[in-house]
Amino acid sequence: MTKPPNSPRQSVPSVDRVLNMTGVVALAEIHGRATVTDAVRAVIDASRAAIGTDAEAALAGLEEGALTMRIEARLEAAAAPSLKPVYNLTGTVLHTNLGRAPLPAEAIAAMTEAAGAANLEYDLRSGKRGDRDSHLEALLAELTGAEAATVVNNNAAAVLLVLNSLAMRKEVPVSRGELIEIGGAFRIPDIMSRAGAKLVEIGTTNRTHLQDYAEAIGPKTAALMKVHTSNYSVEGFTKSVSGKELSGLAREHNLPLIEDLGSGTLVDLARFGLPHEPTAAETVAAGVDVVTFSGDKLLGGPQAGLIVGRRDLIARIKKNPMKRALRLDKVTIASLAAVLRLYRDPDRLAERVPTLRLLARPEADIHAAAERLRGPLAHALGDSLGDGFEVSVIACQSQIGSGSQPVERLPSAAIAMAPAGKRKGAGLKRLADAFRALPVPVIGRVHDDALLLDLRCLEDEAGFLAQLDGLNLK
Repeated sequence: MTKPPNSPRQSVPSVDRVLNMTGVVALAEIHGRATVTDAVRAVIDASRAAIGTDAEAALAGLEEGALTMRIEARLEAAAAPSLKPVYNLTGTVLHTNLGRAPLPAEAIAAMTEAAGAANLEYDLRSGKRGDRDSHLEALLAELTGAEAATVVNNNAAAVLLVLNSLAMRKEVPVSRGELIEIGGAFRIPDIMSRAGAKLVEIGTTNRTHLQDYAEAIGPKTAALMKVHTSNYSVEGFTKSVSGKELSGLAREHNLPLIEDLGSGTLVDLARFGLPHEPTAAETVAAGVDVVTFSGDKLLGGPQAGLIVGRRDLIARIKKNPMKRALRLDKVTIASLAAVLRLYRDPDRLAERVPTLRLLARPEADIHAAAERLRGPLAHALGDSLGDGFEVSVIACQSQIGSGSQPVERLPSAAIAMAPAGKRKGAGLKRLADAFRALPVPVIGRVHDDALLLDLRCLEDEAGFLAQLDGLNLK
């Protein structure tokens, strides 16, 4: 007869014994024996620690069925990807923390097709080594009117590479009103310093004249530079110099003119009801020699920094050893090429490029969606928390995001959930936590003692509704 254990700790089974349990053996077939062994050790260690505080509950968790479930839960948590899709209901369309531009279906399909072996740097006609830029250069030249193009992994890298290639250890005049910072890491003075170029500040914050550039040109000047102030606006008594004006001065002194468009766009946004933003084609036509802009903002593509311009200057940029460190991978190239091809048909852009579709979405459509969803959402909250929240539809303002047209607001509609009672802050936190804990996390924003779900970016209403039963605020 087996002698009963002298203490609760002796009831904890050995690792080997647990590994031989039927359910755990099955888990090892799925996750691998080494991974399951680590999970078993962690669960057993936790059980031993718990015995000191609540022996009865800890021992109950050592039953074979309960133990197997605990191990399985631990394995599933460890196997779950940390990067997952979310519902962006913040009201910021191009939300940097949420991945910026949602990709078109064509781009997603192209990424999948390129995931295996592909002719990334292989010329199928000659059977010799090719250039990965060849998959994008002709498209970019066609859409912008530039002679040549190259692409790197983001726009900050594009600016860095251009300056390092064309202005290493030389001077570049830039207007004080254009010394921008986007986020906490992209500052024009810092980028110029890292690129090895010397910044020459000219003009003032609100007014810079062509003469200021002319007076800054000297024997050490390598280029002139303009920077689009995409994340702030200076209003009132202001003056800036256009690219067309600067291009004449640059040619007079045989200097290249560089312009960073920041977000950048390939089409006139006015056709979507947004303020006009300088396009890459307009900038090239104005005489700018090298233009840089983003692929993952107003363009609606994957993260990338696009560089277009004069053939001789692009060739110098391509030869820079840093180009290899900043280059795009095959999947991103495939995605970007698919997005660029959509721009050949500008009349259907709003229906095919999600970013433009969401920015142009009519307020009436958003309000109608909010009215459809308010009842089911109120019902789901009532089932979970009784009558603790007031659910209503309100008018609100969306924004473009990622430094694009920072003062522009887009009329929208949101579902507002306001907690009753005195502890509103705690109620809002519980509510926001519950939405983030759903299978597809829902990200809203807190404003005026309510959690707002701005519905501008919600296109999958069925999927959103299907998971509301999983809301748990208790």
